Amino acid sequence: MAGHSKWANIKHRKGAQDKKRSKIFTKLLKEVSVAAKEGGPDPEMNPRLRLAITKAKKASIPKDTITRAVNKGSGADGTSYEEVTYEGYASNGVAVFVEALTDNINRTVSNVRLHFSKGGGSMGKNGSVGFMFERKGIFTLTKEGLPLRGDDLQLELIEGGAEEIEMEDDVIVVTCQIEDYGTLNNKLEELNIEDYDSTLARIPTTTVDLDLASAERVLKLIDALEDDDDVQEVFHNLEMTDELMAALSE
Repeated sequence: MAGHSKWANIKHRKGAQDKKRSKIFTKLLKEVSVAAKEGGPDPEMNPRLRLAITKAKKASIPKDTITRAVNKGSGADGTSYEEVTYEGYASNGVAVFVEALTDNINRTVSNVRLHFSKGGGSMGKNGSVGFMFERKGIFTLTKEGLPLRGDDLQLELIEGGAEEIEMEDDVIVVTCQIEDYGTLNNKLEELNIEDYDSTLARIPTTTVDLDLASAERVLKLIDALEDDDDVQEVFHNLEMTDELMAALSE
């Protein structure tokens, strides 16, 4: 997948999230709860929880609220969320992979199927599109204020497990294998790099290039899925062209 498309997809996803800030709070706190449930309530021993708490803090969620979410996941609260994934196609053969956290699977699968149907797509079986994506860790570093630059920074990142390093506008996009995610996160902490975002993403191995009208129809479905309270992440293989990005920014 082209570097431009990878960064464009990240920007699109971030832009969509910024417009739904209150819903993002709910999604971030769900992730904190599930991470605590799966790996324990100690973020020092649970990399997934440490990442979830970091994201929640960056979103300015109060510390007490985050603590309650940790307690909820570790059994101090009765609510329990389950991780589920759904796969399908938007119009024009665009592959869509949905990650959700839910306390009611029947509600979630019904809503996701309805979003696909209304958006001109169709939900498929598990495995129908998953093979089109690679699970990767992605770190987006702000260039300004970095303690290292150039080859020195790249060598440190590679030592930490970086697989690919791309320069995009005012950020550096670093990709790693899923098993190196924790190591690279630790490397950034070791280098005292704090101004970055990170995520576990599904990167498409191939993309679909559509005309503007067709692409906007696909993105309408993506937005509907992202707006669902139970949905955490939506990944797709639509090529985010310059023309499409320009149209989205209008």
